[in-house]
Amino acid sequence: MYNEYESIDNLEKIMADSNEFVVERIKKLNKIYELGINPYPYSYKDITHTKDIYDNFDNIGKEEEFTLAGRVMLIRRMGNATFANITDEKGSIQIYFGKNQIGAESYKILKLIDIGDIIGIEGTVFKTQTGEITIKARKFELLSKSIRTLPEKYHGIQDADLRQRHRSLDMIMNGDVKERFIKRSRAITAMREYLNNINFIEADTPILDTKYGGGEAKPFTTFVNALDCNVYMNVSPELYLKRLVVGGIERVYTFVRAFRNEGIDRTHYPEFTLFECYMSYADYNDMMELMENIYEHVFTKVNGTTKVQYGEVEIDFKAPWKREKMCDLVKKDTGIDVEILTKEEIIKSIKDKELLIESQNEGLNIDKCSRGELIVNLFEEYSEKKLIQPTFVIDFPKESSPLCKSHRNNPDLIERFEPYAYGIELGNAYSELNDPLKQRILLHDQASKLRAGLETASPMDEEFAVAIDTAMPPTGGLGIGIDRMIMFLTGSYNIRDVIAFPLIKR
Repeated sequence: MYNEYESIDNLEKIMADSNEFVVERIKKLNKIYELGINPYPYSYKDITHTKDIYDNFDNIGKEEEFTLAGRVMLIRRMGNATFANITDEKGSIQIYFGKNQIGAESYKILKLIDIGDIIGIEGTVFKTQTGEITIKARKFELLSKSIRTLPEKYHGIQDADLRQRHRSLDMIMNGDVKERFIKRSRAITAMREYLNNINFIEADTPILDTKYGGGEAKPFTTFVNALDCNVYMNVSPELYLKRLVVGGIERVYTFVRAFRNEGIDRTHYPEFTLFECYMSYADYNDMMELMENIYEHVFTKVNGTTKVQYGEVEIDFKAPWKREKMCDLVKKDTGIDVEILTKEEIIKSIKDKELLIESQNEGLNIDKCSRGELIVNLFEEYSEKKLIQPTFVIDFPKESSPLCKSHRNNPDLIERFEPYAYGIELGNAYSELNDPLKQRILLHDQASKLRAGLETASPMDEEFAVAIDTAMPPTGGLGIGIDRMIMFLTGSYNIRDVIAFPLIKR
């Protein structure tokens, strides 16, 4: 049954990093086969989770039997008695194996069980003299033999790259890592639940396309053999969702993998999960309310509270959040009243105050910046990191987006906001531009910038422009970075920690 692996001498041909412990475990595996036992059965039925045992212990009868399954994380052998701890998705529990209870033959097989193996147990529940809830096994079954030893319990895997490269081991050894990804799933489910209950419709949008748009970003490019053409990986689903709004779906949302061929740092990653939604007959004020309500619902549903401890700070995501105008923040943090100054006056103030903008280190010439670019750069350098509690930064300069309506009270601004917490941007939203002539002009302007060499500019999307020509209702749009939401939800400080399998250079 196991002939192809019987020769331990050929082990190195099978496993590149074999060692004496792997060899020893494969010898045990062969012994199990020799005993006529299949160490990899097809299924195991009627399982109760450890948490259910703990939660209902006071109501469990002495003779009531349960079936559990999990990974062996600890074994203590003491002659005719063996104690083990198994872990399943919801917790860990102690197992008592008595030679008299499971029988002499089964007890011999138990000696072939190692830490890391997955086993099934049937037995009753009791408390030990030390008060520990324990399963007294009547029988057990090997469900999957591990041929690799787990990392040492107390030190685990310390290297961040190794933890991400071997995420399964990271999750086995660190329950909080497993819980992080369970919470991620629950958060997305809670978002869908909230949106569906207020009549939003979920839609799919393309990952591959012959054009890209909806975000200022350098795209990934690939090639489709069947069409003999280059295509781009999705930067944003925005333009497609707006076309659905034009088509008559008044409230629409999607969760997508977005790809931007740019830098990697604590909060940026080239492949990330993006949520976007659009609501007809709404503006950016409505989207602020929707954003804070989504966060409040998700945090309450998943964590039971809107408050999180992040570093030394307690952050409360309960609605309503603060609203701050970008120009007001820049004035407060730099002393420059950018709202009333011309571009030349802003540049003079920057130079007079000897203010430095981080982008200058990357070759930014402030004399060639637009007025709006100067304001945004000053905000990012001197105000952004000071926004600790959830805050909507509203009313951006008009140059900051080609897809947003002009501010109804100030033509130099647009009705755009970005929410921040702990100095981290959480999303982006607009009162969406639906004037077809203005939209065409701005799209052509973006295409011109792309032709001039600006890699983050977008090509002209004629199909989108035609859709807007057909009339799009007044619409509010909102984008939320899901990975950053999960960072706060789980108290994680690096975006790679909330992505199960981040890209790792080989």
